[in-house]
Amino acid sequence: MNSKSTPFFADRLFLVTALLMLVGAVIYGSLASVYYIAPDFLKNNLGFPQLRPLHVTSVVFWILMAASGGVYRSYRDVKINNLIHSMALAHYVIWFVAMVIIFTSYYRGIFGGREYWEFPPQYAGFIAAGWLFFLISYLLVYASKPQWSVYHWMWLTGIVCFLITFCENYLWVFPFINKDAVKDLTIQWKSNGSLVGSWNQLVYGLAFYLMERISGDKQTARSGISFAMYFLGLFNLMFNWGHHIYTLPTAPYVRIISYAVSMTEWIIFLRIIFLWKKTNASAGKPARRISFDFLNSSDHWVLLNLFLALLMSIPAINIYTHGTHVTVAHAMGTTIGINTLILLGVSSEFLKGSCNETDSYPVLRRWLTILNICLGTMLLSLLVVGVLKGIWQMNPVQSSFQQMMLSFRPYFIAMFCAGIGLLIAITGTCVVILRTFILCYTRKKVPGYGFSSLMKEG
Repeated sequence: MNSKSTPFFADRLFLVTALLMLVGAVIYGSLASVYYIAPDFLKNNLGFPQLRPLHVTSVVFWILMAASGGVYRSYRDVKINNLIHSMALAHYVIWFVAMVIIFTSYYRGIFGGREYWEFPPQYAGFIAAGWLFFLISYLLVYASKPQWSVYHWMWLTGIVCFLITFCENYLWVFPFINKDAVKDLTIQWKSNGSLVGSWNQLVYGLAFYLMERISGDKQTARSGISFAMYFLGLFNLMFNWGHHIYTLPTAPYVRIISYAVSMTEWIIFLRIIFLWKKTNASAGKPARRISFDFLNSSDHWVLLNLFLALLMSIPAINIYTHGTHVTVAHAMGTTIGINTLILLGVSSEFLKGSCNETDSYPVLRRWLTILNICLGTMLLSLLVVGVLKGIWQMNPVQSSFQQMMLSFRPYFIAMFCAGIGLLIAITGTCVVILRTFILCYTRKKVPGYGFSSLMKEG
């Protein structure tokens, strides 16, 4: 229980802000997709070079803030003090200031960074400082806990490794790195791959935490197969990045190791969710619980993305797919189909408080169905374009780039329409979750229940 003198609400600040970042991400992504069918769209106001980093950075902040909010939610299960509360708020304030500065720089056309972090590198200090508060608060809360579930280890690994790989991501600012093209690209692709592995540890840890919350069964998160997934995920985090650098002249053993471990953690993750769903079904629960449906849906996308990832990890195929829309399809399938669905499940579960979600369940279920249909359409369009572009770029007799792009127009139109559907479905989902969050606390006819109570109630 939390001390009455220190109501803890940082988790809700992070989750609410994360949902707003998700809405922003799909808006920017939809606007960017217009350029494939209307290249002059907003050309003199907000061009593609600005919309792309606005979209990518919004997605990254959505994942990191929602993951942070989910971990902070777990603090409510233990006793915390004023120091923990202050550090969580410091994390939020620093990141909020960073987001304002970063997005303002994008709108003004000021860049200077690299992939994922295209803002000027001096702003990276804000991200690292806020995350350092996160790490310290986590250790203060859980270091003395006698028995850790698998998600505790996954969260700690994700927090620590994110900080390390984030700093590694900025080694390019040093001349002895950026003057060596192979070394520069190797470090960049390696750090980005490990960075994704770091936040995957946070997201998958939250999946375990959410499964435990839904079922009330603490054994799944302490089972041998769950810890096997943790160690396999850690191994992937350290070595799976190698499949990004097949095209670079690096040591052969790097490619061999990365191929051997590519996406194997998903196989165990599939098995764990399958067994968990089977156990819940036999127990007759959970009925009409949207967080369960989000997890169930993510399970299907894990299977599809695993198949695609394994194909992309084959060097002979990777030569054709690397740098094409196939890579984009894989990234979107992972980001939306897996991470976003898990985090939407986390948000819907932890923002509804003690309120009954029966009223919002049908509409959220419909939005989820639309989201899955539109995502499938978009990924199929991207895959077709990616395969055709790979064939084009490896063909010794090529048509012009403009002719190639014009031939893709029907697929780009399908991708745009699917993107608009995703925009509507994700925005609708976020609106319903936020509306449930607000109504859950404001409908209580008790003196003192205003906006502040949205954040303070445990």
